[in-house]
Amino acid sequence: MTKLVSLFLALAASAVCVGSLLADEESDYYRIVSIATPKSRTDSRDPNWKPSDDGIALEVSGIAVLSPSRGAVAIRKGEVWLLDGVDQVTRDDPGDVSYHRFASALHEPLGLLKQGDSLITVQRTEMTRLRDSDGDDVADEYDTLASGWGVSGHYHEYAYGPKLDGDGNLWMTLNIGMGLKGPQLQKIVPDAPLGYRQAAWRGWAMKLLPDGQLMPVCAGMRSPSGLGANADGDMFYTDQQGNWVATNSLHHMRPGAFFHHPESLASMNLAGSTIHGVEEVPNGLAYSDALKRFPQMRPPVVWFPYKKAGQSATDILLDESGGKFGPFENQLFIGEFTQASIHRVFLEKVDGEYQGACFPFRRGFASAVLRMAQSDDGNVYVGLTNRGWSSLGSSPYGLQRLEWTGRTPFEIQEMRAKPDGFELLFTQPVDADSAADVRSYGMTSYTYLYHSTYGSDEVLKKEPTIREAVVSDDRLRVHLKVDGLRELFVHELDAHGVTNANGRSLLHRKAFYTLNHIPSD
Repeated sequence: MTKLVSLFLALAASAVCVGSLLADEESDYYRIVSIATPKSRTDSRDPNWKPSDDGIALEVSGIAVLSPSRGAVAIRKGEVWLLDGVDQVTRDDPGDVSYHRFASALHEPLGLLKQGDSLITVQRTEMTRLRDSDGDDVADEYDTLASGWGVSGHYHEYAYGPKLDGDGNLWMTLNIGMGLKGPQLQKIVPDAPLGYRQAAWRGWAMKLLPDGQLMPVCAGMRSPSGLGANADGDMFYTDQQGNWVATNSLHHMRPGAFFHHPESLASMNLAGSTIHGVEEVPNGLAYSDALKRFPQMRPPVVWFPYKKAGQSATDILLDESGGKFGPFENQLFIGEFTQASIHRVFLEKVDGEYQGACFPFRRGFASAVLRMAQSDDGNVYVGLTNRGWSSLGSSPYGLQRLEWTGRTPFEIQEMRAKPDGFELLFTQPVDADSAADVRSYGMTSYTYLYHSTYGSDEVLKKEPTIREAVVSDDRLRVHLKVDGLRELFVHELDAHGVTNANGRSLLHRKAFYTLNHIPSD
């Protein structure tokens, strides 16, 4: 009997060891292929920054997929390059990618879009159409599609885009300047409301209509480096933590909406403004209280809790692959600069307004993720650059490709708000016992301060009570019944104890739901 017990214990210990060896990795499901990732020569913040000795300084600031084998990239020094043979690069074979300069003499283009036979980019002072009229792969025509926003000369006045909405309009976003001084103050809006000092339309989103009219749409942006449409053609942008911005966030852009940074109100009285009547800006209040005092302000559709879900959100990519990129069709993917990663976002509409959850997705890129584009085969090209700010990774810039391996990870695919809690949809059937055990879950809720200080801690924290977990018959859904839901608070879920039918844990067990509205039914 003693020998049998010893044998059983030995087998159990062996199973534990094997289980740890079989722990899932992100790379089991999504592999990163490097097309160009040179080693860093200087620190990204070095005032005497130098590019790598290896080839073109591919500080990718825009990507357009032209065919399965050809891509176009904008780079921060003001050029657009054509890359051929990118689809032939694998993890084991560097392939033979060729580079051809298509356009030059641009002012820090920060986006690239293929439209018809042209490429369109937004540079510092204009939206520009680039066209090759004679077929030699060099742009002959540089046509100004739109201009007219203010530029003071401050380094932080970046301009991003364009991206298309569902109606064929071209959207762009404009950074605010930071602490203008000297000659820069000669370029600000005169007699601006509330004493704010910015050049015209800084901190605004603009859209260019098919008839050529450029329209201001919404304001309150700090550093809106990512923008894009969802599957319904509605437009969103990401913002980055800073003064007045508690943490990184995702916003639904629509006429008349104000988001958070009040210096954009310098343009409130200009012709075409969609925001009116702001007489004071609250400072130092919990976000939910600030919204009551500031009726023009609209909450983010998703907060990205700082460090837990990135530190500097960038581009927005819609998965339109029809399943070629895994089980997340029509969800949004958000680039992350500092942590050199990508996060995933699920959105739903409650009471006519968007809200939803963000999830970790893929870490380990070679540098800061600034731009993304999806090819027809479902693969995602990822443009990298970290000059001026720090990021994880071993390269100062580059281009990589993210591929689905064909294996489906065990993930929380969706997290939906319910009147009495949340419903989770999983990518694989759960183990019914673990998923029905409320001890398999933890939840914390919190909000942020709306204030002029740089960023905000999580405030007004509580731990809602998960009193029941109801598993569906197909074991793909779990209804969490929760006491203590709070509107306009982030609800952070940790499904640490949930396993699938094979006993594997979730690849990512955390989800962060921004509960702006509790559904009524």
